Amino acid sequence: MPWNRTARDDPRKGRPVRLPYADRAEAGRVLAGRLAPLGLEGAVVLALPRGGVPVGYEVARRLGGPLDVLVTRKIGYPPQPELGVGAIAEGGSPVFDRELLGRLGLAEDDLAPIVDAERAELDRRVQVYRGGRPLPVMYGRPVVIVDDGFATGGTARAALRAVRGRGPSRLVLAVPVGAAETVRSLEAEADDVVVPVAPWEFRAVGQWYRDFGQLADDDVIAWLARSGTGA
Repeated sequence: MPWNRTARDDPRKGRPVRLPYADRAEAGRVLAGRLAPLGLEGAVVLALPRGGVPVGYEVARRLGGPLDVLVTRKIGYPPQPELGVGAIAEGGSPVFDRELLGRLGLAEDDLAPIVDAERAELDRRVQVYRGGRPLPVMYGRPVVIVDDGFATGGTARAALRAVRGRGPSRLVLAVPVGAAETVRSLEAEADDVVVPVAPWEFRAVGQWYRDFGQLADDDVIAWLARSGTGA
């Protein structure tokens, strides 16, 4: 695939990005390079599992801050669960796409059973990934939320709102690749949005990686252990 240059590729912040990324680790190193000039040394890096964790590992290593996970879950449309109509992040309230709900003829209350099920899975993953360990203190500290990419950005939005409530001094959303329209829609949710490549033609995050294998809970635990973070 040729070099991909978009409006978000600023030559002053680094060379154009060659796509597809080899894997999430390479994407993380590219992203870390874009974050390094922003004065975020020692920032808390919160990766959205599962795919955001290898990316977050590289970012945390470059910034010299702690790595942890912030667990999120998509809230799916019941007849078509892969269609996200909202999302929830630990410590936050459900965030819904109200425009989409309106088109589908749904109210938020209609999704209460789905929300309860996703909360239960969220709690399970929190226990698996962190045990009884709480999230790191974020009040008065810069926080960087990292994922491996986003198409609609529902889970990223839920994560940003959950973290904003914890009082960080600076809130940054950073992903290696994201749909251009979604990047614009999320700019109001964070102090900085760092996306090295934001294509307008975007089908799925996986199309921008050569190796985009599915990760398991054990992979998340291994990456956290490698960073010195563990349940």
